[in-house]
Amino acid sequence: MKTIHALLTVAVIPIMCAFVCAQKSQVPPTAPVPPQIASAQKIFIANGGGESFETVFDQVVFDGGPDRPYNEFYAAMKTWGQRQIVSSPADADLVFEISWVLSDTGLGRLPILGQLRLVIVDPKTHSTLWTINEYVRGAVLLGNRDKNFDHTINTIMNRVRMLLLPAAAAPADR
Repeated sequence: MKTIHALLTVAVIPIMCAFVCAQKSQVPPTAPVPPQIASAQKIFIANGGGESFETVFDQVVFDGGPDRPYNEFYAAMKTWGQRQIVSSPADADLVFEISWVLSDTGLGRLPILGQLRLVIVDPKTHSTLWTINEYVRGAVLLGNRDKNFDHTINTIMNRVRMLLLPAAAAPADR
């Protein structure tokens, strides 16, 4: 009887292990970032436009007007200083197009949500290489909406840094 019990135990353990191992979700390996992104030294920043910031429900949505996403992202890239900002797409290794969309919460009043979108394009092939979408959290007060907007620009900049400086973004123990 002990032998049968031992045989069953030996037979059941691998089956249970296989079942448990199969239950763990497999995380796919990280897909490569197009090499043009990390190797780019010259960047043209394009204003992809977007919704007006003027008023929604008789309130100013954000300070800074409709070009605020472009102006803030351009200033953040210049301040970062890791890539040369050029004045023409013909001179660029990459085109970064920043745009903005307002989203109604469906509540019929503030807070309105917004989405900033950065599209990275190869100027030679006009192919989209990467897209970053980040939402701007809504808020009742204009000052808080502006803070949330600034926070979203910073989030986009952090993601750009990780793309353009992949070795610096990777943990040191790899």
